[in-house]
Amino acid sequence: MANADRPSGLSPVQYLSGAPWNGGGRIYCIPDTDDTNAYAIGDPVVLAGGADTNGVPTITLATAGITNSVLGAIVSGAGGPNYGGAYGVPADSPIVIPATKSRSYYVLVADDPNIIFEIQEVSGGTALTAAAVGLNAPLVSGTNNGYLSGWEVNNAGEVTTATEQVKLLGLAQRSDNAFGEHAKWLVLINLHCYRIGQVGY
Repeated sequence: MANADRPSGLSPVQYLSGAPWNGGGRIYCIPDTDDTNAYAIGDPVVLAGGADTNGVPTITLATAGITNSVLGAIVSGAGGPNYGGAYGVPADSPIVIPATKSRSYYVLVADDPNIIFEIQEVSGGTALTAAAVGLNAPLVSGTNNGYLSGWEVNNAGEVTTATEQVKLLGLAQRSDNAFGEHAKWLVLINLHCYRIGQVGY
């Protein structure tokens, strides 16, 4: 049976220790000056090199491809500051944060370097095989579906190079998943903002 085509970006599933992901993350700010990128759950982000007036670090959408770092993935959000610093979700919060912004948005990012994510393999190309496990690969950007990220892992460019974005740990172990187009992979962010990239093997 063919794998279902359901991209959703980077979805945290567990920690490298084997413990299940506990829903944790840290709050980051998407500034109102970012009038370029829309954001959805599962989108990979990267540090923008600054902070808001409260000292919350700012982020921007990650860039797909070799040598481009990744901080983590958005796991919830569209919140905003209220009551002098508490973070809540305003009534006007969209499911997808729009490209053109009238205010800053505060999102929860799964940014622990030891989080394992599930991500779909891109359509087309030569499907990854068992030989790719342990290698590093780049991400491919994709448009969200109105709810979730459209980012996927690339099946062209899997190498041992330490500057690739994710490490391929193996297939997600489910009865509806197998090697081939749209396979769901377990990956670790390799070129992480908080950790040096490791070579593939």
